[in-house]
Amino acid sequence: MAPGLNPLFADAADLAVDVATPSGETFQIDDPALIGLLKKRIGDEHVLTLLRSERAITDCRPISLFSIQTGRRLGDEIGTTIDKRRFRANIYMDLGSAGGFAEDAYVGRTLRIGSKVVVSIVERDPRCKMITLDPDTAQSNEQLLRTVNQLYDNKAGLYGAVLIEGTVRRGDVIELA
Repeated sequence: MAPGLNPLFADAADLAVDVATPSGETFQIDDPALIGLLKKRIGDEHVLTLLRSERAITDCRPISLFSIQTGRRLGDEIGTTIDKRRFRANIYMDLGSAGGFAEDAYVGRTLRIGSKVVVSIVERDPRCKMITLDPDTAQSNEQLLRTVNQLYDNKAGLYGAVLIEGTVRRGDVIELA
């Protein structure tokens, strides 16, 4: 973590897991009513367990961000549609009318994601061969990495350090803090 960055850890309530049922009901993961509902459906022989890792489940850094505009631009440059999952980001951003690689302007800045999460953007994301692999077929497209290397200093997307933890949800607003 860069000097001067002091993370604030989330309250346990902010990290609580809710379970939405097909009928539309929502329960906290440890709610006895959820356990009762599940037992009615699956019987007593099964056990519900929530596994949680205290470590980030990422490639290399605490958090990675990637804009869908960057994915589109790279696809246009190599003449194919690119699945954003090739970039293995934690957060995919829609930057609206901004062009590809607009997220590069966030390096050194701080972003608020949703109502609580705060992330310091520390660097552009250096890329490796993994982006050449289609996430469904594993078919390789070497031109993608060549393009990122030649035109963008082998970087696409961002790495950040989480300053204030919390839950990020699809559709959360991302803004400069």
